[in-house]
Amino acid sequence: MKSQYNYRIQAVRNEMAKLDLDAFVVPHEDEYLLEEVSDCNNRLKWISGFTGTAGVAVVLKDDVIFFVDGRYSVQVTKQVDGELFSFESMAVFESNSWIDSLLPPSAKIGIDPSLHSFDWFSKFISKVAIEGRKSLPLKNNLIDLCWTNRPTKISTNVKLIDEKYCGKSSITKCKEVAGILSKAAVDRLIITNLESTCWLLNLRGSDISCLPVFYSTSIIDQNAEVICFLDLTTLDKKLKSSFKHNVSFKCITQLDEYLLSISNCVTQIDPKVINAHMARLLQKPDVNVIQSSDPIGLLKAQKNPIEITGMKACHIRDGAALINFLSWLDLQVREQTFYDEAQLADKLETFRTVDELYQEPSFDTVSAVGSNGAMCHYNHKDTTAKLMTNNTIYLVDSGAHYLDGTTDVTRTVAIGKATKEQIKMATLVLKGHISLATIRFPFGTTGQQLDAFARQHLWQKGYDYEHGTGHGVGHYLNVHEGPQRIAKANSNVALLPGMVVSIEPGYYRQDEFGIRHENLYVVKESLNISGSDINMLCFEVLTHVPFDRRLIDKAELTKCEIEWLNTYHEMVYRLISPLIDTRSNAWLLKETTAL
Repeated sequence: MKSQYNYRIQAVRNEMAKLDLDAFVVPHEDEYLLEEVSDCNNRLKWISGFTGTAGVAVVLKDDVIFFVDGRYSVQVTKQVDGELFSFESMAVFESNSWIDSLLPPSAKIGIDPSLHSFDWFSKFISKVAIEGRKSLPLKNNLIDLCWTNRPTKISTNVKLIDEKYCGKSSITKCKEVAGILSKAAVDRLIITNLESTCWLLNLRGSDISCLPVFYSTSIIDQNAEVICFLDLTTLDKKLKSSFKHNVSFKCITQLDEYLLSISNCVTQIDPKVINAHMARLLQKPDVNVIQSSDPIGLLKAQKNPIEITGMKACHIRDGAALINFLSWLDLQVREQTFYDEAQLADKLETFRTVDELYQEPSFDTVSAVGSNGAMCHYNHKDTTAKLMTNNTIYLVDSGAHYLDGTTDVTRTVAIGKATKEQIKMATLVLKGHISLATIRFPFGTTGQQLDAFARQHLWQKGYDYEHGTGHGVGHYLNVHEGPQRIAKANSNVALLPGMVVSIEPGYYRQDEFGIRHENLYVVKESLNISGSDINMLCFEVLTHVPFDRRLIDKAELTKCEIEWLNTYHEMVYRLISPLIDTRSNAWLLKETTAL
């Protein structure tokens, strides 16, 4: 019996035939190029059933190639029909080598330029032109032509964030950006990253689940004047009046016309975050387009003192919520009362929602029992939630947005008795976490240079993990924030004071279990190095939740590692115990007792 995806693929092929296309590219991203997309724009999910946040499908006349990275290598085989799709590494797509291997020299490839970065699109066009192939930029996306009963696009009210939480006024931020433009002799900057607009104007929305942004594009000039294009129905009069002089709001439908009207100026775009459709509108003889990284990204990443204070405060309260949950979970296991993954995720959220500054989850909770933990971005909402069982492990990766900050924490918990192998792997992962958490490093160091510290103990035993070790985290913004990261992948962005990053090494054994130990840290100057020649940086921990002692082999830890863990657990108890009830306090005292 044919599946709905079989019919959908055929419908797209019928549209391809009308245009004489040999291939059609279906990315995960929407026109804003974020990893999180709303249901109405998730074209990759529509054609394949895949729910991950990264991937590309290329529809051919007789096959569909699905490109996916290592984070989703297990998940994609469970969600996507292997009889309809062939699977390849995302690296093959990003290098454009698939064009030579899959398509004849005369092939014609359809692509929606609004769904690809200008950077990738430019390289793609150059590659396709070799050997006479042709690319066809499409005005109408072929999936949009086939998609019936498409979800409605959601536009929510935009809200202004109090300066007591964000630490700087919007006008101060605008002048700071304008100064950067003036120094670079740039007349205006096109801001296509939704987070950048939110940060610049101290605004937040909820157009995308778990991401407090609103659909918009903004333009700022050397005079610190801003035009923000958005759905005007999402603004109320009071909010508009708070921007008295330098900010004006226009309807998003006027954006293309405005871009076409730009002339006789130097305009900066970030080719990695502007879609190719918008960038092509600026390609005119009288517009000097400068391609450079969005300067707001680095400003946003370096949290100011008020933001850091808020991040510290919300992590203490968030730690109390998670500890209440873990204490409750331990009681349920002792009483042999078992719940499924969905019930566990919902219960955890109830502990967070009592906080008066709580806004929403910062991402869908990874609530993974047993073998589901081997899928590092598993989502119980996409399948039948699995029931807890004795003698397994439970991985819970969760976070929240508060008005004063954003959290992201992963703990791996023994349900009953863990196996020797699980304890061994959890200990190796913990050793890697501690190695990176305790490192000191000079100014100018990138996350790529630090990544191996978290992997070294796994590597020594012949293991590794496919995802990055760490990502930046926004302040009541994207829980996955750039431009900094800690990963094997090339990065020229140095870690700077005020940046918040995760440290989250892991290990995943397919069809058996998954382990991840994640804390958030803020980068700061290391001031206590006697006799040093240069200033150094270090990580200050933000997350305050104990690691499960049942998954730690003390004999495999060094004296320094044990000292770090004991000091960390002592701090957790000191900060959290005043915020939790008697039962949770007793549990926390036991969990934070020195090894």
